[in-house]
Amino acid sequence: MSADPRVSIHPDSSVLLAAIAARLITKLVDTQDRYGEATIVLTGGTMGIGTLRAVADSPACRAVDWSKVNVWWGDERFVEADSPDRNTVQADEALLGRLALDPARVHRPGAAGDFATADDAAADYARRLAEAASAEHESELPGGVRGVPRFDVLLLGVGPDAHVASLFPEMAGIRETERTVVGVENAPKPPPSRISLTLPAIKSADEVWMLVAGEDKAGAVGLALAGAGAVHVPAAGARGRTRTLWLIDAAAAAKVPQELVRKEPASA
Repeated sequence: MSADPRVSIHPDSSVLLAAIAARLITKLVDTQDRYGEATIVLTGGTMGIGTLRAVADSPACRAVDWSKVNVWWGDERFVEADSPDRNTVQADEALLGRLALDPARVHRPGAAGDFATADDAAADYARRLAEAASAEHESELPGGVRGVPRFDVLLLGVGPDAHVASLFPEMAGIRETERTVVGVENAPKPPPSRISLTLPAIKSADEVWMLVAGEDKAGAVGLALAGAGAVHVPAAGARGRTRTLWLIDAAAAAKVPQELVRKEPASA
């Protein structure tokens, strides 16, 4: 079963990013204490990359054993591997390039130049997810879909149109119910070619954290939390198995149903 969302509101984006970084470090340390390793699914965009910078700036960053962190991405732009548009390139610059990661645990989606199409890159990423799942005795997604390893925490930004990862309103990707990864063409924001985890893959995560700041996101946040359908409001369909946490600033919270707001410490 997917967890009902919890909402934590912070006064502005700088406070929000520091709070997310503190939560993330704590989550990774606690997960490593339990399993000996931890798996995170990263996101791009202002909040996703800002979170990684905040982790890098935190003195507590060194509390994590980064050599035992598995890193995946929720989506990627299908451009050349060294393009500054790539989420992976931005993540390297913000945090990953500063860490003693095990290269075998960092799973970068395929790039243009390595694959002919976004669909080909998506199929390769799905294959690698399935191999990792097999090593963990075949994790099973909701609805009987197989093919992803244990995701301890999956980070997502939300667009003004309520897209998450590269799942856009009313496009084919948001309607996918069987595959774990899809190629996306003609995305409504550049670059137009992308690959993305699907909602079934996203909903397999133990915890899903929605990271949102800015007045331009308030409408999308309000619709998602009011129970809109996922095809029209993809953010509404992003739920974790045990926890769904919306970490947002006051501007993005302007249209949040008040009964969903819970006051809690930033480090909770």
